Amino acid sequence: MAANEARSETRRKASRYVVPVAVAGVAAATIGLVPALAASGDPDLPEITAQQLIEKIAASDTQTLSGTFKISTDLGLPSLGGLAGLGGGSGSGSADPAEKLTELVSGTHTLRVAADGPDRQRLTLLDGSDEYSLIHNGDDVWAYDSKSNEVFHEKGESGAPEAGKELPGTPKELADEVLKAAGDTTSITVGGTAKVAGRDAYQLVIKPKQAGSTVESVKIAVDAANGTPLKFTLSSVQGGKPVVDAGFTKVDFAKPAASEFTFEAPKGAKVTEGAAEEGADADRPGELPEGLKGLEGAFPGLDGKDGGVNVIGEGWTTIAKLDTGAPAPGTDEAPKEIQGFLDSLGDEVTGKFGSGTVFKTKLVNALLTDDGKVYVGAVTKDALVDAANAGK
Repeated sequence: MAANEARSETRRKASRYVVPVAVAGVAAATIGLVPALAASGDPDLPEITAQQLIEKIAASDTQTLSGTFKISTDLGLPSLGGLAGLGGGSGSGSADPAEKLTELVSGTHTLRVAADGPDRQRLTLLDGSDEYSLIHNGDDVWAYDSKSNEVFHEKGESGAPEAGKELPGTPKELADEVLKAAGDTTSITVGGTAKVAGRDAYQLVIKPKQAGSTVESVKIAVDAANGTPLKFTLSSVQGGKPVVDAGFTKVDFAKPAASEFTFEAPKGAKVTEGAAEEGADADRPGELPEGLKGLEGAFPGLDGKDGGVNVIGEGWTTIAKLDTGAPAPGTDEAPKEIQGFLDSLGDEVTGKFGSGTVFKTKLVNALLTDDGKVYVGAVTKDALVDAANAGK
């Protein structure tokens, strides 16, 4: 029993690294319906309803696959190059997945993946001649950065995680999460067919019914034969390139060789052991609404520890409000690189609430008022100002 609990804990910890990749990757990030991913002409497939296609995804039980996919992410942010090195890093080594995988939040990347059930996955990020690999094999999580010749290793611990707390770690689970969140505020239709990585696929199109959301649509290309999501595209109402979009360029559903998941640290490599996460569950912040999860670290206080979060609205136009209890800090004393970056993101706004700054991306916007209140959500600037004016 202890061994099973250790494996469950390792899967939870591994998913902490895999999910950002899956969200920014297999379930969220290549450019629109990238021509490189589609053959000429759409396949002629039997008609299917949205409900039937959702059921097909839910019934899919793909446990094994290998392949290559491309990721492109465009949040509409200015270049982060000028900020490099200002944070100093965590000191845990460049192979640490918590640091390395943040590269996927911008630009275009190519990755190789392999999976053999819940206990074995491998992901390799290709960057020219350099490679970064993340391997989950049973109780072990390994990461290797060929450029720095550094290795990160984390071992599973005893103790099962809380029921229902394990994060989705596959494209299917990510698609399931999107579909579960869909309700009366959402339109779900079948938007034709496509060829993805040489496979026939149906296009599931998910759109907000509400005005004020920054999300134009979510499109999921679903394998017509086995129901596995092959491509995921999130588009903004601003138009242009999708915010996040990913699709397989090659995929094979055969069982990968066992050697794909074995790893030995190369001779001379620096090995860093991951720290135990005792009490991590106890420190987990309270639940945020769907669509705002994952933003806890982006804005101070969003974790609910500084006055709590007040949820405004529902569905695609949900806004999280918090009161930091202190006037908003100015940027004039910040290093010029940071000051310029923040200024490029911000729009000064005024209203019944007073004055403040809206920090904007193509997906998530945040209004920071001068008296220290924060309104954040995947909504337009006007929606944030309206919420602040209403004094909610």
